[in-house]
Amino acid sequence: MNPKSETRKEEIISTAAKLFKEKGYSAVTMRDLASAMGIKAASLYNHISSKQDILKKIIISIAEEFTAGMNSIIESDSSNIEKLKQIVSLHVDITANNTNGMASLNNDWMHLEEQLDYYLQLRNEYEANFLRLIQKGISTSEIKDNSPEIIMFSMLTTLRSLYLWIPKKEDLDAKDLSQSLSVVLIEGINK
Repeated sequence: MNPKSETRKEEIISTAAKLFKEKGYSAVTMRDLASAMGIKAASLYNHISSKQDILKKIIISIAEEFTAGMNSIIESDSSNIEKLKQIVSLHVDITANNTNGMASLNNDWMHLEEQLDYYLQLRNEYEANFLRLIQKGISTSEIKDNSPEIIMFSMLTTLRSLYLWIPKKEDLDAKDLSQSLSVVLIEGINK
């Protein structure tokens, strides 16, 4: 594939992600996408095979990025608390670089067809690793002895909704946001 068509394909995927965020996957048609790109719908098919193909590329690439990030965090020699801080940074970095794609990951994953089982496997492994990390932190007394599931749920709920909040912050510094979130999510808010 020549570089020009790859660039066009990336442009199609990026535009689709924006439309999916604004309207939802089900409401966006190939005609909407073509119109947003200023091309004929038939021209889209020179670059992609279907709307499903676009959704798959958006969601699976992000899920694989999270999986790779989690795997390298788990394999590091950092403390459990430091690993949790690295997970916060992973979420901030991926979200800051792809808020539209994160909207699809959070809102449209159930529309994946032949890739749904693969996506769910990645998500379940990610959550299992997250939970194990919290349990290890509790067992080494780095983390308060509280329900690991509630700790993970409260952290993931915040981290997964960053795509809604980050675009509103024009002067966003990902490193500062990661540090502030780590303070709140990991160290708590009591003085």
